[in-house]
Order: sequence, then C-alpha cells, then structure tokens
Amino acid sequence: MTRPDNSQLILNAFKRHLETVSRSEATVLNEVSKAFAILEEIVKNRRVLFICGNGGSAAQSQHFAAEWVCRYKKERPALKAIALTTDTSALTAIGNDYGFENIFARQVEALASKDDCLVVISTSGRSPNILKAIDKAKTIGLKTIALSGQKGAALKNLVDVAILVPSDETARIQEVHDLILHAWCEAIDENFTS
Repeated sequence: MTRPDNSQLILNAFKRHLETVSRSEATVLNEVSKAFAILEEIVKNRRVLFICGNGGSAAQSQHFAAEWVCRYKKERPALKAIALTTDTSALTAIGNDYGFENIFARQVEALASKDDCLVVISTSGRSPNILKAIDKAKTIGLKTIALSGQKGAALKNLVDVAILVPSDETARIQEVHDLILHAWCEAIDENFTS
C-alpha cells in the first residue's frame, strides 16, 4: 500500500481554505455587516448575547462568548454573553427530561429577554436543537443570527440574518465561521474601547 504524500494533503487543505475564504468574501460580507449592526445594538443597549452550536460549533460558541466577556485585543468594558453549551447540569437535565432537541430552547426560555440576541452556529443548519432554539428566541422577541454552510439555506426564512459559507466541507465552514467571529470581535473592540 502506497502511503499518501502528507505534504500534498496539507497543501490541499490550505488551498481549500483559501478558496472558501475567497468565495465567502465575495458572497457573505453584506450579511456579516448586517449581523454586526445587530451585535452593535446589543452592546450599546447592554442586552445579552446568547450563542449555541453542537460539536465544533459548541466550542466556537464558547470561544465567542469568552471574547465578549473577557476581551479580544483591547481594553473595553466586559460584555454580556452566554454560551448555552457550557452548563453540563442544565444540558443533561434538559436532555434527560425534555429531549436533546430542547437543550438550547429551554435555556433561552429561562434566561433570555426581548431584545437580546441569539447567535446559532450550525454547519448543516438542520440540527433540531438549533431550530428549536431559534423558534423559542423568535417567540420571546430576540434578534437572531445564524452562521451555517451552503446546506443551511432554509435558515434564511427563520432568522434575522443568515450567513451561509459557500461550502459543504465542515472544516472549511468552521474556519470561515471563526474568521467572522473574530472580525466581529475586532469591530466591537474598535467601537467600544474604553
């Protein structure tokens, strides 16, 4: 059996990353800016940002919340953000009593208020727990933003702003999601530095 050329495999991953970033730059910047306008209002009005996702997107949710609560690059006031992926007692109790599809919606119901914001991160855009969280958020009156991939087109009709990375490769979608989250953090820093 011939071993693969690891250098070529790694190079191909870099190339696919660059291609996805380039296609995203050409297609999603308008939505990224619209979403940032919502986030800017959340900060100005001292509302709460809630973030959720599954798997790698759960980790991104936690990362984004930490950047808000702590800081990104510059000194600025702490911002209100909660990753709905971190409370293992709530997650397991809700999953056990109400089903895994309700782990985020139940927390939104308990913690969120009208005019807060929910950011959902889902490469597929079809996870039942994400869809239920959006539905609950809309019922309460939250602004909603979705980060997804090209298969998440149905989210456009469910949220205030849907940002669909033009790829169906999970790793490349997540890499662009990270870029978007960091771009938002950088813009928040520039607009709200003390």
